Amino acid sequence: MDSVPNITLNDGNTIPQLGFGTYQIDPDDAVTSISLALEAGYRHIDTAQMYGNEAQVGEAVRQCGLKREEVFITSKLNNGVHEPEAARRAFDETLQKLGVEYIDLFLIHWPLPLLYDGDYVSTWKTLEEFKKDGRAKSIGVSNFQVSHLERLADACEIVPAVNQIELHPYFQNRDVAEYGREHGIATEAWSPIAQGTVLDASTIAAIAAEIGKTPAQVVLRWHIQQGYIVFPKSNTPERIKENFEIFDFTLSDEHVARIDAMDQGKSGRIGPDPDVFGFVPS
Repeated sequence: MDSVPNITLNDGNTIPQLGFGTYQIDPDDAVTSISLALEAGYRHIDTAQMYGNEAQVGEAVRQCGLKREEVFITSKLNNGVHEPEAARRAFDETLQKLGVEYIDLFLIHWPLPLLYDGDYVSTWKTLEEFKKDGRAKSIGVSNFQVSHLERLADACEIVPAVNQIELHPYFQNRDVAEYGREHGIATEAWSPIAQGTVLDASTIAAIAAEIGKTPAQVVLRWHIQQGYIVFPKSNTPERIKENFEIFDFTLSDEHVARIDAMDQGKSGRIGPDPDVFGFVPS
């Protein structure tokens, strides 16, 4: 089994660079899918309060026979609980649903600058409490733009350990990723294969044929070589295993440059724009 590299975060903790995503995995299927991922070698599971499957993540981790400290668990604060007291209650519920005493990484899921009077600073300061009391080993953000990160830097004590953002060959989110590199914030890529749309791209297909790998493996390897943390998701046992098998080959500089050239800027975005996104689940 090939070893997954660890990335050292700005707080000294480490995170496996490849993880297993659980977005849109039905709670009824989650224990089975996560168990298959852990059996395949994944040691990093990404969930969120919004996904509705935290309890199933906890159950799969308990069933797998690994020690708690061997599995890195991430979850994220839901959009309707940004106010400090609500965030504290929601965090307690996350620990309860997961059945753990601590979480490895806890994120603000969206900045929501048009809600809560634009106050995501007090939300971040609440996460700082979780970091300081040890119930969150690391804290970070998701979908934060450069302006949002700069505001936290001006007003808060702790720099986010990670920023989880939409990032794939069609939308390489370069300004946000570069800000992260410059300020020691690790970049995590959600929707790393653009919901599958990049897999049919001629550039990806050609590289896959040249090196004898699948298009998904090529794209995931590109993320790894860029230094990003990535967590593909699947319910298919073969695909779960295939997505893990990306450490026995390396893309050449020329391959990387060809994929870099696929960037479409903002027109390549497939998810919401964080500057205007304000969805709150009912």
